[in-house]
Amino acid sequence: MSQTADSFISDSSLKSADLEHRRKLQFNIGKYDAAVVEGKKQFEDLSLAREKAKNTKWQAIEKLDHYLEQFETAFSKNGGKVIWAENSNEAIAEILNICKEKNCRTLVKSKSMVTEEIHLNHALEENGIESIETDLGEYIQQLDGEAPYHIVTPAMHKSKEDVALLFAEKLGTDPNLTPQELTLVARNILRKKYTEAEIGVTGANFIISDIGGIALTENEGNARLSCSFPKTHIVIVGIEKVIPSIKDLGLFWPLLSTFGTGQKMTVYNTIVSGPKRSNETDGPEEMYVILLDNGRTNLLNNPKERESLYCIRCGACLNACPVYKNIGGHSYGATYSGPIGSVITPHLKGMDEFKHLSYASSLCGNCTEVCAVKINLHELLLENRHESVEEGYSPFTEKMAWKIWKLASLNRGLMNAGNGKVKTKIVNTLFTAWNKNRSELNFSQHTFNQLWKKRSQKKM
Repeated sequence: MSQTADSFISDSSLKSADLEHRRKLQFNIGKYDAAVVEGKKQFEDLSLAREKAKNTKWQAIEKLDHYLEQFETAFSKNGGKVIWAENSNEAIAEILNICKEKNCRTLVKSKSMVTEEIHLNHALEENGIESIETDLGEYIQQLDGEAPYHIVTPAMHKSKEDVALLFAEKLGTDPNLTPQELTLVARNILRKKYTEAEIGVTGANFIISDIGGIALTENEGNARLSCSFPKTHIVIVGIEKVIPSIKDLGLFWPLLSTFGTGQKMTVYNTIVSGPKRSNETDGPEEMYVILLDNGRTNLLNNPKERESLYCIRCGACLNACPVYKNIGGHSYGATYSGPIGSVITPHLKGMDEFKHLSYASSLCGNCTEVCAVKINLHELLLENRHESVEEGYSPFTEKMAWKIWKLASLNRGLMNAGNGKVKTKIVNTLFTAWNKNRSELNFSQHTFNQLWKKRSQKKM
């Protein structure tokens, strides 16, 4: 078993037993569930909207090279610069080069899972550059020295009392401040940072191919400030975020808002297509877009798993997953948690280290049911399990156990041999891993085949 698998089992066992942690998670997800019901009412035919979105993403991913090149051409004409990064090291190196060129000492950053994926804050800190998270949830997590807990709501596991105590400890505020007062404290601190920063970094919810722009979706306005106050704007985005046309936003923005937060539309929706022009007063003087691969072409090259690249990062599957609801985000030990994280992480970071995530599922199918773009997540989890076995990552004992099981299942005599007590003892002794987190298996005294024969004899 890999070290990451050991950590996952240890951390998830602790979190699932922490009733207070589960209470906070259930409370916040409950509020989300109530809002989503209302948000979905804006769609006359929700299933059709989701199907259309899936087909649009299918088109984008199947012709990914074409749409990315089209974006690069259009964005370059707008005065921007496109950088292609094969992995996180290349992306970090490019960002540090830009920071060095601009003599950057302070950098403001809006919410971005890709920057978490490449561990940007850590790299900047090592090079003497202050990186400030400007999304309130991310800022809370940064103060606490923690990674985001959720794709959409980074501090989902914290109550308002937790945040008040954290601010008191880190910022010296009154521990009894209300959420509104805490928000104002953060606002006053961050406003100053926007004016000091030489560089602003954002992600992108969508790459708009035909106009050469990026689309940002947010509720706080921090992304707008991060990309407009500093003289240099850097966008870091995964190559899978591309959509063919600006017209597609009419579908994707409401879908992302509804499935992400339950809103009809988020408060701020912005399209940025390059640095400010000579006749404009607002915006950065330079703008870079870093198109990150970092394992995504592994998924692109896998016809059965390619569908996972359709994800628009709404987080709906996390909120629906019974596993996530009990163990939370940090237990996964990866940037992307929940069902979508369990699907893509083994391909982004290595099947040998992260195959265990694909087994951290009840396979109830709820993730597929709520996916905004109808990704068959539970089927992809099964495919991951299949691929891990095909690639030889199953231990010898597991292989032998299944061979014995198969042999017995194909032989009626063996299936009927022994009573329920014998079978129960043998299986519970052999499959010790099953019993660590589950109750023991308990076989009936007779198989269905034996009961059917007995019933048939009575009728005769």
